[in-house]
Amino acid sequence: MEINNVAVAGSGAMGSQIAMVCALAGYPVVLQDISQESLQHAKHFLEKQMERRVEKGRYSRREVGEAFRRLTFTTEIEEMENANIVIEAIVEKLDAKRELFTKLDRLVAPDTILATNSSTIVSSKIADAVSRPENVCNIHFFNPALVMELVEVVKGPHTSEGTAAKSVEFVESIRKVPVLLNKEISGFIANRILGKLTDEAIFLYENGYATPEEIDLACMKALNHPIGPFALMDLTGLDVHYLVRKQRYDESGDEKDKPSRTVTEKVEKGELGKKTGKGFYDYDAQGNRLGR
Repeated sequence: MEINNVAVAGSGAMGSQIAMVCALAGYPVVLQDISQESLQHAKHFLEKQMERRVEKGRYSRREVGEAFRRLTFTTEIEEMENANIVIEAIVEKLDAKRELFTKLDRLVAPDTILATNSSTIVSSKIADAVSRPENVCNIHFFNPALVMELVEVVKGPHTSEGTAAKSVEFVESIRKVPVLLNKEISGFIANRILGKLTDEAIFLYENGYATPEEIDLACMKALNHPIGPFALMDLTGLDVHYLVRKQRYDESGDEKDKPSRTVTEKVEKGELGKKTGKGFYDYDAQGNRLGR
């Protein structure tokens, strides 16, 4: 099976960027979402992002124009039927993912790879919702997908060697760097390590040792991180962080896995980070940080 057509389900920050990465690499891509408003927002977001990259000389206008011509925005799931690989990037809720995979199973060709971008929900929790579990795996991109090079490919106990190998080959074809996990574990590699750092950062903040600005600054200047843990939560979305921890707590029952008090309070107040203009920091309409 050769991968000639790509589909991405979910046009949020991750799904839209994954779709553009694939289009820039030369693939025809269908970006599908149940919300026309979300698709319009995704198109506007990508236009702004790519305009900045043209201005900085990273891409030519011709390259960007060709990529957009390869990209189809649609609310119709049927338009994904010709895809050789589908990457799911919808809401981080297991029931929703299982429902989508069941629909895709009936729609696409028998050898199509069905991948979830989730780093929390391992693919074995989805695989029994389809008739060909050997085609199911995790292909996890990092935010922002247009920038971040690493992609984690995770082989579940149901995933065939062929699916894993083809997924790694696909990641390389879109100019990303794959790492292959031969066994499932929630959070995979990078996010498990990052989770420990974030937990400690929140502990230091909640117990009054330092402010988010000071903790972020320490991580950047002492550990050489490009962005601190609080700014990173704002970037990826505090609601995403909350749902990831809630999913992990629901599975483990371990109190240490629960979302933190601080994050829970912010999510309840609608302070979800950069996308709402307020999280641990404040942002203007263009997404520029104003301070706490």
